Amino acid sequence: MVVEAATSEADAPGPRKDKDARETRLHNNGAGSPKPTWRAVTLSFIMGTKVHGLKFVFSPDKSKLRRAIWIVAFCLCVSLLCTWSWNRISYLMSYPAVSKIYMVWAPNMSFPAVTFCNQNVFRVSSLTKEDLYHSGYWMDLTYPNRTVMERSKSILRDQHKQELLSLLDFDGYAPPPDRAANTTEMMGRLGHQLEEMLLECRFRGESCTHRNFSTIYTRYGKCYTFNSGLDGNPLLTTLKGGTGNGLEIMLDIQQDEYLPVWGETDETSYEAGVKVQLHTQSEPPFLHQLGFGVAPGFQTFVSSQEQRVAYDRLGLLHATLQYLPPPWGDCKSTPIDSEYFSTYSITACRIDCETRYLLENCNCRMVHMPGTSTVCTPEQYKDCADPALDFLVEKDNDYCVCQTPCNMTRYGKELSMVKIPSKASAKYLAKKFNKTEQYIGENILVMDIFFEALNYEKIEQKKAYEIAGLLGDIGGQMGLFIGASVLTILEIFDYLYEVFKDKVLGYFIRKKRPQRCQSDNLSTCDTLRSHSDSLGFTPNMLPRHPTLGNFEEFAC
Repeated sequence: MVVEAATSEADAPGPRKDKDARETRLHNNGAGSPKPTWRAVTLSFIMGTKVHGLKFVFSPDKSKLRRAIWIVAFCLCVSLLCTWSWNRISYLMSYPAVSKIYMVWAPNMSFPAVTFCNQNVFRVSSLTKEDLYHSGYWMDLTYPNRTVMERSKSILRDQHKQELLSLLDFDGYAPPPDRAANTTEMMGRLGHQLEEMLLECRFRGESCTHRNFSTIYTRYGKCYTFNSGLDGNPLLTTLKGGTGNGLEIMLDIQQDEYLPVWGETDETSYEAGVKVQLHTQSEPPFLHQLGFGVAPGFQTFVSSQEQRVAYDRLGLLHATLQYLPPPWGDCKSTPIDSEYFSTYSITACRIDCETRYLLENCNCRMVHMPGTSTVCTPEQYKDCADPALDFLVEKDNDYCVCQTPCNMTRYGKELSMVKIPSKASAKYLAKKFNKTEQYIGENILVMDIFFEALNYEKIEQKKAYEIAGLLGDIGGQMGLFIGASVLTILEIFDYLYEVFKDKVLGYFIRKKRPQRCQSDNLSTCDTLRSHSDSLGFTPNMLPRHPTLGNFEEFAC
């Protein structure tokens, strides 16, 4: 009866039940609401995540077969996603690059520097006994003791060079004691003089003279540069393309002044004509390797287009090239480390390297090399400088390694030529220059250099794949294979944070929490027992609950 009364009282609604509910809530709040465990967080993440397939893999409502199918499909999609993502990352790490070509039209264009050299280094008529005394060994005419080679004598007799033979007679001769061999002075004096070589000159239809050219030395000796920007000459531009809008010069190469070839040396030439190079004003000429030949008896058209690309009647191509530095490319983006040049170019790098090589091996430099070091004497040219430089160019490929600059301008060339003089003009030209018709045919050349059009080709190297492309590709594959996005990644990080908080931070919190003593536990249980007694329940029994022993086990 007591239990029934108590039970009915407990079941009946009223103020007593509301009061008990409030007490229960206060008791729970005082004890602290339970926090979700990492298992609960994991379950919540799986069932609520936007990653397709996860909730079907772990769903208890699905049959084992369907869950197995979902597991296979999910793993396959994740594998494809990882494979494709790694492929894209590997592609990014290979630093791919692409080249793009633009054609740019301009109202005017800067004309390139034009450097040319006669193939012959020394004029035979300008040689003196002193010159041959110091440089006969260099020219392969004499032995080191200045005894004339019989081979050289026989060749000179066959060519009726009696004056040269007489200069080679050094019996009783001694040079002035205060005059040592000066290679620079000798090359400048014995080289072909532009005032004598230049017969006609026009730029954009206006006359020009030898004063519009600057003197420069190369391995061909004394050379000349048009539009160098030096010696007070302004840089020239052209406003139109085609012949007549560039440089047109007529030269006399003076074959009668060529040294007889009596041996094979670096200073003797089998060819007749001039060597020409088109280059920017900031780039030194490198004619012996990069120049092209123009022969006498022809008018040569050099058509160029600036890549930035230009054509002249010699055929000129000007191109502006922009390359990428490492790791996308192998061009040089840093300034040149040189005491001789301020602007980096392949030719500047090569000349700088060759100069240092000769200074290390011969303790002198050639005339065309920059710097203030001692210039090699003719004997040093013969015994050390020429052989060392030939070895460096032909055999030692590791000493001078010059990278391509990241930004450069070059001139492509298209050459064409016609015969000059024609039969109709041979007599006129012979009379005009007071030469024979044979001399005109063997010595006169015309060179016409012009832009084909006022445009240039710009070749630019760009990165083919960057971080933005990588993120786009991986994001697209995530959406395709598993339906994920950037926010899904944030969900995963949020889940990992909750697990970390429960497993790691919870461990330290529980470790620091003070332990309750046994008396506290007993007092709590005693309170529960006294409370049950006050309600009139039988010992160890609560309304609609297991025995008090089980409740005590749960509560205490």
